[in-house]
Amino acid sequence: MRTYIIKRILLMIPTLIGLTVITFFLLQFVPGGPAEVELMKLQSGQLQGSESGSTVSGSKMTESAFQKIKEFYGFDKPVHIRYLIWVKGIGTGNFGTSTQFAEPVLSVVASRLPVSIYFGVIGLIITYIVCIPLGIMKAMKSGSKFDLFSSFFIFLCYSIPGWALGALMLVLFGGGSHWNIFPLGGFTSSNFDSLSFVDKVFDLVKHTFLPVLAYVISGFATLTILTKNSVIDVLSKDYIRTAYAKGLKNRKIIIRHILRNALIPLATGFGHFLSVLLTGSILIEKIFNIQGIGLLAFNSVLNRDFPVSMGLLVLSSLLLLLGNLITDLLYALADPRIRFE
Repeated sequence: MRTYIIKRILLMIPTLIGLTVITFFLLQFVPGGPAEVELMKLQSGQLQGSESGSTVSGSKMTESAFQKIKEFYGFDKPVHIRYLIWVKGIGTGNFGTSTQFAEPVLSVVASRLPVSIYFGVIGLIITYIVCIPLGIMKAMKSGSKFDLFSSFFIFLCYSIPGWALGALMLVLFGGGSHWNIFPLGGFTSSNFDSLSFVDKVFDLVKHTFLPVLAYVISGFATLTILTKNSVIDVLSKDYIRTAYAKGLKNRKIIIRHILRNALIPLATGFGHFLSVLLTGSILIEKIFNIQGIGLLAFNSVLNRDFPVSMGLLVLSSLLLLLGNLITDLLYALADPRIRFE
């Protein structure tokens, strides 16, 4: 197992290099980079100055400023030199400085990460708490009215996009012409720091309920059906029939025999949770005005903030690769018959 882990970790290096090379070179040739964005701001300022009656040597000043901006961002160097400089910075833990926020990339990401982790962990817990028992009940009552009705309900939820459900819930429960039960968005209220502990908890719950529901509603179907199919497969095994023949209680059989073996396929998806923390849902975060990683990634591309875009790519790719490794390890722990060499 140790040899397998070392091999997987070593294989991560060329994978990360390949991803960063492709993305870095593509970003460099995207029109409207950071230098062009700053130039547009400069030209806009010159236009306002000329309208107010000031005299400006427009073309010369713009050309000179553009060259200085390119030197400031390093765009005066060849693209392969810029990549090597960027890789050298990554090796020392320096992901660069955000062109949008004028702060180190790691500081910008760290400020958004707790929000994504908060919603990601709560969403994962709720999904597993709901889907695993529901999948077991559906398997034990396969073909019944409960099975048919619950299948209709979860597939109806699966067909509804999370962002559309979030927008609908805001219209219905966010005030306006309907019920004013939940806030329109944000992570906390403006007076959060002045609230008591109980009020802070209540405020967090109010701001969390609708976004989390929009996050997890479409994911119920996959995990529930996977649990159901796994349990049905285990129920057909001879040792389950033997356990029932011995007169063991149904609860004991489910916990000790069915659940333990049925959860083996579910362990394969748990490791991917790490990568989910750095993705989130752009549309849901936009609708609820949640300053998470997903919205940060979207805005960094929109505003040509290349350092943040590349930093998020490295972090998300690394977590995805680690998640795949954790998935394999969990699978081996859940099923002693599996051995990696």
